[in-house]
Amino acid sequence: MDDEHLARLAELDAPLPPILVDRNTMRVIDGTHRLLAARAKGQSVIAVEFFDGSSADAFLRAVEANTAHGLPLSLADRRAAAERIMTTHPHLSDRGIARSTGLGAKAVAGIRRRLAETTGQPQIQARLGRDGKLRSLNSAAGRRRAAELLAERPEASLREVARLAGISPATVSDVRRRLAAGEPPTPEPAPADRPAPDTGGNGPDLVQRRLRPHGARRIRLVQTDPNVVLVKLVRDPSLRHKEEGRHLLRLLQWNALDSREWSELIAAVPAHCGELVIDLARQCAETWLEFAQELDARVHTAEQEAATG
Repeated sequence: MDDEHLARLAELDAPLPPILVDRNTMRVIDGTHRLLAARAKGQSVIAVEFFDGSSADAFLRAVEANTAHGLPLSLADRRAAAERIMTTHPHLSDRGIARSTGLGAKAVAGIRRRLAETTGQPQIQARLGRDGKLRSLNSAAGRRRAAELLAERPEASLREVARLAGISPATVSDVRRRLAAGEPPTPEPAPADRPAPDTGGNGPDLVQRRLRPHGARRIRLVQTDPNVVLVKLVRDPSLRHKEEGRHLLRLLQWNALDSREWSELIAAVPAHCGELVIDLARQCAETWLEFAQELDARVHTAEQEAATG
């Protein structure tokens, strides 16, 4: 218990949010300080939200609630919570557990590996992602399933095939490009002694050449001032006159910061929030990359249809 936090809650005149209580055991899952503050103020009743579920689910909910708005858990407590959640909910993805415990996804993956080595328990072959979708850990099987679906339903969208195959839309896009180039859906691992391509000192271009599949178009990196590009996009009525287009423009404007503004944002992040911000930033980057790859595939398809049209 944190006496200072309890005293601050007891001084508040405004009603506090309901506490969360396990209906089966009547134990407080979230809101112990609020309960004691109400008692200190002489109250005989308090608003309650009941939780119906197993004790393992109740623990997961308690950790999530504490990470979201409770008093910060120590790093040791968060790691212990992650290990316990992996034991009771092994199907949850690393990112899902990271979000629940306030750890980084890489830290969760390390704990999972160490736990597997210690207990000797076999790893399950599928994980439940943050979007509620169950995805296979065997990407090769997912790629082969995506290839079958693309052959059966060529008109299906990337997201539809991704949902049915249990892989990401970006992976489906890669499978479709590989099939169009006459290659197998699953890339062969590169030999360890294969020399790296000569980049001529161009680091970003090296990343693009290493990641893109053979025969696929490279997503062109914008080298000009993002604000110049945004001005051009904002003037385009096909974007400006649609709600979805205006929403996209707002998202792009929020991300079009110069190096000085990014540096100021970095400096504003306190040390105890660093891991959370880092993990969230990486998730946003992955989402933007999937968006770019899916849009690139759509533009490429439109260009091919126009050329053959």
